[in-house]
Amino acid sequence: MALIKSISGIRGTIGGMVGENLTPVDAVKFAAAYGTWLINKTQKNKILVVIGRDARISGDMVNKLVTATLQGCGIDVIDFGLSTTPTIEMMVPEYQADGGIILTASHNPKEWNALKLLNEKGEFVSGADGAEILDIAENESFDFVEVDSLGSYSTDVTGIDKHIDKILAHHLVDVEKIKNAGFKVAIDAVNSTGGIAIPALLDRLGVDYIKMYCEPNGHFPHNPEPLKEHLTDISAKVVEEKADFGIVVDPDVDRLALISEDGEMFGEEYTLVAVADYILGKEKSATVSNLSSSRALRDITHKHGQEYYPAAVGEVNVVEKMKETGAKIGGEGNGGIIFPDLHYGRDALVGIALFLTHLAEKNRKVSELRAEYPAYFMSKNKIQLTPEIDVDDLLQKVEAHYANEEVNTIDGVKIDFANEWVHLRKSNTEPIIRIYTESSSQEEADQLAHKMISVVRSLID
Repeated sequence: MALIKSISGIRGTIGGMVGENLTPVDAVKFAAAYGTWLINKTQKNKILVVIGRDARISGDMVNKLVTATLQGCGIDVIDFGLSTTPTIEMMVPEYQADGGIILTASHNPKEWNALKLLNEKGEFVSGADGAEILDIAENESFDFVEVDSLGSYSTDVTGIDKHIDKILAHHLVDVEKIKNAGFKVAIDAVNSTGGIAIPALLDRLGVDYIKMYCEPNGHFPHNPEPLKEHLTDISAKVVEEKADFGIVVDPDVDRLALISEDGEMFGEEYTLVAVADYILGKEKSATVSNLSSSRALRDITHKHGQEYYPAAVGEVNVVEKMKETGAKIGGEGNGGIIFPDLHYGRDALVGIALFLTHLAEKNRKVSELRAEYPAYFMSKNKIQLTPEIDVDDLLQKVEAHYANEEVNTIDGVKIDFANEWVHLRKSNTEPIIRIYTESSSQEEADQLAHKMISVVRSLID
């Protein structure tokens, strides 16, 4: 069905033809490329890689292929088994490993899987490093070791517990305040590893919970992307159980969505807003999010007298800007919380702990907390183009058309108007332009999108 090679790893559907899907041959090939890159980069006699996976049906098969291939490269492997993306990111420096691999296709449906590649800091490999790995894979320039030099293989089941230990030890997570609040929540972990990690975290925080889809068997009961249209079951459960709120994560637990006590979405965009509001109330700091994230984060940051900085879309770009500005909180509007005191990666578990502390301090309903934040509404659309159209040239024309407005071109073209914005990005895989808009009502956001589509089409003619 599909095989997508990018600087952050390889992603595809299981089965089918070699080179066109994520087949066993492709998994071996890219694991070997990553192992070879580490060997070339480190020039060490002994290299250690940590690995973990979400609960996808294909996860065990892909895990065996990848770990054996790394051993064939002479690399020692510690396998954390069923885990979360943020956990493996933290275990790389915890175990002084040279790199890490997470086997997860994140929010993609169950037929997908992926190899996500980490450097020695537990962060996604850079664009330059990713390009080098892809080149090694393309040329198949592997050199496997002889029998006496094969890498070792061991397992470790303590990763999630160590991750939770570090969360609870942070001074901004008030365990006693959370315990005393007597919270009751509902969990939808889409039958993946959040079903292991979130109850373990909530047990330590003294939070009562109702589990939905927490069996880590990889049979996703609904589309695993945590969007409103996929979350009708958990929304109903929150109301039915009179829970304080609902917690929803994607299969690898790096995105966090919340449901208010009335069954309404708190809003993926507002997960970061609420956590940032809490952090900035305690410690002064810049904030960062990508260009397609809500303006609400900028507003909350300014309310605290701090500076907001936009970054190009992509976690690695947000992390780079956070390091540059010294931001103590940042992330993406898809529910991705990046809290660098723990690690530079999206982390739903620390997001839950920080949100619970914030809510306990505020001592109010989740819907009331949401009402405190600026009300923005987003619309997401796309324009289908013919292959012969020069998309970069077209975006330059859009930039020129809005030369009198506030325009940002670090990633496509974003135009900030007084009370709304529009962001246009080209797809790297198909001839389309994605259009994201935000305004003070859904109708106005939709209208802005339709207006921008008309402008773009007029610039094509």
